[in-house]
Amino acid sequence: MKGEVYRIQEEAIALDALYESVLRDSDGAVTTFAGVVRDHSLGRDTEYLEYDAYKSMAEKKMEEIGDEVKARWEADRVGILHRIGRLEIGEISVLIAISSPHRKASLEACHYAIDRLKETVPIWKKEVWTDGEAWVEGDPSAKEAEKQED
Repeated sequence: MKGEVYRIQEEAIALDALYESVLRDSDGAVTTFAGVVRDHSLGRDTEYLEYDAYKSMAEKKMEEIGDEVKARWEADRVGILHRIGRLEIGEISVLIAISSPHRKASLEACHYAIDRLKETVPIWKKEVWTDGEAWVEGDPSAKEAEKQED
């Protein structure tokens, strides 16, 4: 697997899954972001998460994010993987890797990519807590940050 990757998958994601695929000899930086299932959310204890996706549309939207990144920054390659199914505490739900000649472009592009993924890609998350469950839209931490800024 060498090159760009945009995939929804049921299999566990290894932390280094995209590093080699995006790296080129001309790159001076590879930035990765791993979203990980944590043990709490919204003040509640989390047991596990379940993800679902409109797979073909999600992969198309992830590729569009890669195109946006390359149009805005000096990025060579982009890779995005997202899990679906049941994920346990500590497992990787999303992995993004972006290579570029210099670190600033790679870092900024990676931040942009995860934000765009949360905004535009048809992936749904159900949080299962010790006292209930609910399908959650968006990033609850982003909503809390917005409240604190007001």
